[in-house]
Amino acid sequence: MSDLSDLELLSDLGVEIETKKTSSRTPREERVIAGFEDIVKFVDQHGHAPRHGEDRDIFERLYAVRLDRICTQPECRALVEPLDRHGLLSGRADVAEQPATFEDDAKLLADLGVAPGGDDDISVLKHVKSRDEVKAAEEVANRKVCADFDTFKPLFAAVRRDLETGGREARRFGEDAGIKAGEFFILGGQVVYVAEVLETFITEYGRPDSRLRVIYDNGTESDLLLRSLQRGLYKDETGRRITDPIAGPLFGHESQDDDLESGTIYVLRSQSDHPDVVANRNLIHKIGVTGGTVEIRIAQATTDATYLLAEVEIIATYKLFNINRKKLENLIHRVFAPARLDLTISDRFGKPVQPKEWYLVPLPVINEAVEKVMDGSITDFEYDPQSATLVRIAAA
Repeated sequence: MSDLSDLELLSDLGVEIETKKTSSRTPREERVIAGFEDIVKFVDQHGHAPRHGEDRDIFERLYAVRLDRICTQPECRALVEPLDRHGLLSGRADVAEQPATFEDDAKLLADLGVAPGGDDDISVLKHVKSRDEVKAAEEVANRKVCADFDTFKPLFAAVRRDLETGGREARRFGEDAGIKAGEFFILGGQVVYVAEVLETFITEYGRPDSRLRVIYDNGTESDLLLRSLQRGLYKDETGRRITDPIAGPLFGHESQDDDLESGTIYVLRSQSDHPDVVANRNLIHKIGVTGGTVEIRIAQATTDATYLLAEVEIIATYKLFNINRKKLENLIHRVFAPARLDLTISDRFGKPVQPKEWYLVPLPVINEAVEKVMDGSITDFEYDPQSATLVRIAAA
């Protein structure tokens, strides 16, 4: 029996042999098709065409720009028409020029590393050249409902309070900056929480990476690659890292206008003969912060309604270093707000005044609060007048 060639053997076995076709598409056409396929995939997942608007996800806005550009160019429309199973092209057939929000979206594209050319330059789609960039876009856009969001909701509420009171700061995210479980960020206008590291591995390029479980403050979550989150935070002009309470502004990492090399928290007791003060003299305290000496600050107490127009006694002082006075005062006032003294007196001109920074709080509780300021945990507590203790802030 004569030896059969491989082709003859396959033929005898009934296997059809296909000749491999060479693509006749230009690289530009391939980019247009790949870009449109991303849009179709978006519609498959979300049930609607990508839309413009600052309230939209950053990648939805990108896809909306891309679709508009394809629709304005007949040769591109013809190229992707066979792929248009959702009727996207017919729905935008009247797009003759760029939308009113286009300039903002063009800037968005630039922020994402896409360099637009002229108005008719479809190579704006060349961001699809990098599979890593496409994967990053898909990952950020591909979210699902967080089934146990109630577990994380109190954390987001606490972070928002800390940002409002100065207990935390939002700082610009640096290129390739680290990301760890338990950290908060701002991405695309949303607060993001890294709940856990699901797995760590080495990529095909030999670089370490991790799969993260990321929770968003709108009740959704996604499993992002660490490097995808890094890229998104760095490219987003509004991307921010939210500091931990201890690394917050009370002990600043850099000088600010109202930073002090040192400062003093002081506690005063009034000698006023006002009936309410007399009845609660051992509980009513004024709590403040000064960068100078307390004695100088209270020198004119008898003529200042801030001090109830009476002599005051210095009950306690606490020396701190590198504190931001304004933010520290705001934080203390937030903690003791439930016990703020509701008192109206007449100043030396006879006008009614409601002095602030006076609280119905026992001195031992103030001592405890200062200790929590020093260890950074104060942002998790508030004063409970009923039990006269500091209690951990309840879940929202």
